[in-house]
Amino acid sequence: MFLRIAITIQTIALLVQAITAGLLLSTAGGRTAHMTTAIAVAVAVLLHLVAALMTRRRNAISPAVTMLLATLVQIALGVSHVKAVHVPLGVMMFGASMMRLGQVWPARRTDAVAA
Repeated sequence: MFLRIAITIQTIALLVQAITAGLLLSTAGGRTAHMTTAIAVAVAVLLHLVAALMTRRRNAISPAVTMLLATLVQIALGVSHVKAVHVPLGVMMFGASMMRLGQVWPARRTDAVAA
């Protein structure tokens, strides 16, 4: 359950990060908001890693480690203002987090009511 919550928090943090990226381009305070949410994303990714390590399952740990590495690269690219790679990597991170979210929160199956 902790892994599900951690990945949910990570996905929400990445979504908010994308929103603040838009603010970065359109408002004066956008840079501060984007930098603040970058810290939130890093904390959420670390939380995901801790939750994955607690499961002791390789199929949970590998995506968490990959997300941590992507986050570190993303921070370095953002600080270096390499937008040509920073933006697509951010989109890929959000997509990967959404895929992982779908894996840990499977769709509920409802039994068909016999008519």
